[in-house]
Amino acid sequence: MSDSGSESTTRQRITDALRTEPHDAAELSTAVGIPRTAVYRHLEHVARTVRGDDADEQFLVAPPECRACGFDGFDDPLNDPSRCPECRSERIAEPQFLIE
Repeated sequence: MSDSGSESTTRQRITDALRTEPHDAAELSTAVGIPRTAVYRHLEHVARTVRGDDADEQFLVAPPECRACGFDGFDDPLNDPSRCPECRSERIAEPQFLIE
């Protein structure tokens, strides 16, 4: 079995999950059985596919947010920041993803 087939299946399962309700990377990791760090790589592809396939759907991202100071202006919403650039807190809520 080829790698691309398993990746396609993983991405389809991520896409299906995001069409039902918002998820963060940790939730998607559990739902599809891949490491949390791999979820972000798959999400980049899912976002491009949704944007390219169907104008009726949108890939939405609620950016990460600092739980200490509320900062949510992170540069890359498809990233998992480890620290807040404003207050340096490590209490960062993961971004949430949804397809609607």
